[in-house]
Amino acid sequence: MGEAESERCGPDAAGQASACTVREALDRVGGKWAIGILIAASAGPVRFTELERRVEGISRRMLTLTLRNLERDGLLHRHVHPTVPPKVEYTATPMARELYESLVALTSWAERHREAISAARAEYDRTHGRPPA
Repeated sequence: MGEAESERCGPDAAGQASACTVREALDRVGGKWAIGILIAASAGPVRFTELERRVEGISRRMLTLTLRNLERDGLLHRHVHPTVPPKVEYTATPMARELYESLVALTSWAERHREAISAARAEYDRTHGRPPA
């Protein structure tokens, strides 16, 4: 969310706090990396390196930032085992596990319609004079 949007969602935005919270939550769970992380963590405790392997294309930095944001939103629990080196595991919270079915349905829908969406984009770009992406 941009700075201007954050300002509108501040305490001075009468009646906007609820709408902002919902929008922020949807932005977070619908983010590019969050869905894969939440699906992986819903199966049980998962380590950072395992998430890095499962979530294709994510950088270490983006994984770290996304994990922190999901933990901040109450969707992941981070547990540090007192070992040397420390072992860190992430587990989906009950709130995230409730979301699991919806995320699986969304990813399944996207996979089923991947080719149709790609074809629609190509057709749109062709008819609107846009170069192929």
